[in-house]
Amino acid sequence: MQDNLASIWEETLSRIEPLMPQSSFNTWLRGTRPLTLNNNVLYVRIANEFAKDWVDSRYREPMQQALQKMVGQDWRLEFILPGTPIPDQPEESAESTKEVELPKDSTSVPALATPQDEVMPGVLNPRYTFDTFVVGNSNRFAHAASLAVAEAPARAYNPLFIYGGVGLGKTHLMQAIGHYVLEQNPGSKVVYVTSEKFTNDLINAIGKKAMAEFRDRYRNIDVLLVDDIQFVAGKESTQEEFFHTFNALYEANKQIVMSSDRPPKEIPTLEERLRSRFEWGLTTDIQPPDLETRIAILRKKAASDSLEIPEEVLSYIANRVHSNIRELEGALNRVIAVASLSRRSISVEIAEEALKDIVGSPRQRQVTIEMIQNVVASHYSITVADMRSKKRTRAVTFPRQVAMYLARELTDSSLPRIGEEFGGRDHTTVLHAYEKIQRMLQKNPSLQKEINQLVQELRSP
Repeated sequence: MQDNLASIWEETLSRIEPLMPQSSFNTWLRGTRPLTLNNNVLYVRIANEFAKDWVDSRYREPMQQALQKMVGQDWRLEFILPGTPIPDQPEESAESTKEVELPKDSTSVPALATPQDEVMPGVLNPRYTFDTFVVGNSNRFAHAASLAVAEAPARAYNPLFIYGGVGLGKTHLMQAIGHYVLEQNPGSKVVYVTSEKFTNDLINAIGKKAMAEFRDRYRNIDVLLVDDIQFVAGKESTQEEFFHTFNALYEANKQIVMSSDRPPKEIPTLEERLRSRFEWGLTTDIQPPDLETRIAILRKKAASDSLEIPEEVLSYIANRVHSNIRELEGALNRVIAVASLSRRSISVEIAEEALKDIVGSPRQRQVTIEMIQNVVASHYSITVADMRSKKRTRAVTFPRQVAMYLARELTDSSLPRIGEEFGGRDHTTVLHAYEKIQRMLQKNPSLQKEINQLVQELRSP
C-alpha cells in the first residue's frame, strides 16, 4: 500500500506542478511525502508550519481536486509536521487497502480527456488574470494585444503569437485571455493546452482509434490557447494534425493564440505552411522586465500574499534578480521563508542571508544552456557536438548528464526544452540524468567539488 501511495502522490505533484512557479514548487512541495491513508484521509509530511500554511492557503483545493480525480475516490488531504504522531493505520478492509490503478506511462501518453477536461476554468491557473499581470515597458504591447484578443476573439488579431524567454509571462497572458473570455461569455468553449499535451493526446487517440473524438475536442471550440508551440517542430504527425486543426478553427472564425520561446521564423524544422500561418495575425514579444517593473512585480506579489515588505528589501531583490518573473517570485518566497523560520522581521540583512547562494553579487551573469554545454564540454575534453549527439559511451554520457543537471539547476528551462537542446532528447531522459547526478552528489565529495567549480565558472562575470 505504501508504494502505491508514493506513486499516487508523485502523480498528484506532477499534475499540480504546472499550476505554480517552479521555484515555489521546489521550495514548498518537492520534499513532501505521503505517510498513510486513514479513513480516506491521505496524510502527507511537510517540512514546517510556514510551508503548511502557505500550501494550505494557496494550493490545497487544486491539489485535492487533482488527487480525487486521479484516484476516483473521495480522498481528503491533510499535511502534518515532523514530530507530529502519524494516525494509526485502520484495520485492513477491501475498500481501504485496495490499490488504485494509475494510468500506465502517464507521463508520456496520458489518457485522452473529454472536452470538459480541458474547457476552462478547470485547468486555468486562477492567479493568471489581467488584473494580476504587472504591465511595464518590456511587455506593454503584448499585454495590449492579449487584452484586445480577449475582448474581441477572432476579430482583433488571429492568430496571436507571443514569444519570449522562460518565465516572462507568456503563459500568464494566454490564460488571462481564457479567463476573460469565460467571464464575458460563460458558455464559450476555451481550451488551453501545451504542445506536448496536444502531441500526447494525438498519440493516444491514434492508439485507441479515437481520432473523431480528438478532432471534435480541438476543433469544436471557440478559443484555442497553445503553449510552447515550438515543440511541434520535428514531429511530422503532430504538425500535420495541427495544420488541419488550425485551418478548421481559422476558417470557422475561431480565435487561436500560441506562445513560443522564439518567433516563428526561428523555429527549426517547422513546416513552412505552419510558419506562414503562425505569422498571419500578430506576432509580439516579451522582454525581461526592467528594474521598475521588477519592483512592481514584487510589490504586487507581496500584496497578494497580504505581506508588508519594506521597499528597500524589494529594491534589493530586484537589483539582484534580473532574468525573469519566476526567479523574482522564487527569491521573494525564499526571503519570506527565512524570516518566518528564524522568527525575525523581513529586512535587507535577511534578504542578503536568504539569497547569498542564489544570486550572489549584483554583477553575477545569467546562465544559459548554451553556456553550460560549452563549459562542461571543455571541462571534460569533449565537443558540444558530442554532447548533442546520440553517442552513448561513458566519456560522453556522463558529461551530458552533468550538463543536463546544471541546466535544470541554473536555468528556468523546462525539461522538454532542455531535452530539445541536447539533441532532441525526451524530457524523461533529462529527469533521469538530473536524479542520477543528485544521487551521486550525496555520496561523492569529489563530484560535489567538481560541480561547485563548474557553477562558479558559469556564474562568474
